[in-house]
Parts: sequence; structure tokens; C-alpha cells
Amino acid sequence: MTDLGPMSYFLGIAVTRTPSCLLFSQEKYAEEILERADAGPPFRDPTLYCSLAGALQYLTFTRPDIAYAVQQVCLFMHDPRESHYDALKRILHYVQGTIDHGLHLYPSASHRLITYTDADWGGCPDTRRSSSDYCCFLGDNLISWSSKRQHTLSKSSAEAEYRGVANVVFEACWYRNLLLELHCPLRLATIVYCNDVSATYLSGNPVQHQRTKHVEMDIHFVREKVALGEVRVLHVPSRYQFADIFTKGLPRELFLDFRSTLSVRPPPAMTAGV
Repeated sequence: MTDLGPMSYFLGIAVTRTPSCLLFSQEKYAEEILERADAGPPFRDPTLYCSLAGALQYLTFTRPDIAYAVQQVCLFMHDPRESHYDALKRILHYVQGTIDHGLHLYPSASHRLITYTDADWGGCPDTRRSSSDYCCFLGDNLISWSSKRQHTLSKSSAEAEYRGVANVVFEACWYRNLLLELHCPLRLATIVYCNDVSATYLSGNPVQHQRTKHVEMDIHFVREKVALGEVRVLHVPSRYQFADIFTKGLPRELFLDFRSTLSVRPPPAMTAGV
């Protein structure tokens, strides 16, 4: 193997090292998407906008702040209409205005794994399936996030939320095992924050109710991890549920606050020579 030195570009992601952090950005890829959007007259080539919606999904690798908007556009682009094009153009306009933004990773003294999970109950108007969304922090750094439609229908919001809890617990267990193999075991339990009281209660309630039989496997999986001390499921108010940025449109101030919490920011100001 050849040592190519410090990583600077990998799989379309540019890596910039600064004295305070690592910056992961897809600015070049975003510029290519914007060029494709200007390639032809609006509304005359639906396939162009469908491909743009799909391409934008890859931009969420370093820009989870646009995950919800891209998810909604992709959801409806199977039958493109003018309103969908308008929504896509608004997303492209937002990407253009924040093209230099990327994911920052900072040195952190804490190595605790903390996760947030949310669900959009019955959010798909065609299938009424829910979407599960989560974000995982190792210390102060965002290391994983997802916005994905559930495979089965949920009969209640608690069921949809609990499936989301099970998904993020599975993800957390994978990271715990990975860190164990890297000889950096986590000593403290993983915290799972959920803003649904019923889903939080089910994670520690040993009584199996009849109305929860259809999510029995998820319930037993989460309860086992809770009993082993690997996971704690706690309630969090919606004001501090950062996974909401993946499931719904938010007021501007709250969106900017959550985006900053996810460490999606412009590059640090250059002060050399000042």
C-alpha cells in the first residue's frame, strides 16, 4: 500500500483540516448539481428534475440539514407537477446560498454516544407509511444520521415512534461493537432521546399489552438492551428534539439552531496574516 498523506478528497467529499476542526464538504458536487439545474428550460424536461432530486440525496452525506426537504421532493417526483419543480428550485436556491457549508468535526473530551430519534406518523399521502429519522453524536460530533421510510404501516404514532427507537438502538449497538473492536469501548450507556412519552414508557415497561403485539420484536430488542445497561431511553421536549429537522419543516430560528447543533456550518474564518 502507498501512503498518500493526509486525506483531502474521498468519494466526492472534500476534507479540509484546520487547527480547530475537520471540515467535510461537497461544495464541488453542489456546484455540479446547480449547473445541471441551469442546463435547460424549466418544466420542459421532467426527467431532469427527477434526476436532480435523486442527486440531491447524495448531498445530504455532508448536509443533513436539507434531508427533510430533499425527502419530500423525492417523495412526490414520481408524478412531477409544477409545484414540485418550485419546491426543488427553492432547495437549489438554498444550496446555492449555503454552498460552502459542510460538516465540522471537533476534538471532544467526551466519548459518550447520544442519539435522537423521531418519526413522521403516516407522512406519505399515498401509502400512509411513516418515516423514521435519527441522528447519532459521539461526544460533540455528529457521526451518523438517517431519514428513511418505514417498511410497514403503523397504526399509531407511538408505534411509529417506537420503530424509530428500535432503528436507532440497532445503529447504536453497531457503533458500540465497532468501538469495542477499535479498543475504545464505551463505558456508559447510550442515551436515546425520544419526544413520545408512550414510546419512552414502553422501553422500560415489562408488561406486554395486547395492542403492542405487532411491534413485539422491536419492544423486546430495545428492552433487552435497556436491561443490559447498554441503552437508556429518555424523553426530550420537542424544542430540543434535533431529529425534527429530518421530519418536518421548522421555523427559521429553530431550523438554524438545529443546523448549528448538527455542526453544519460555513468554513472557519481565515485569520492568517491579520
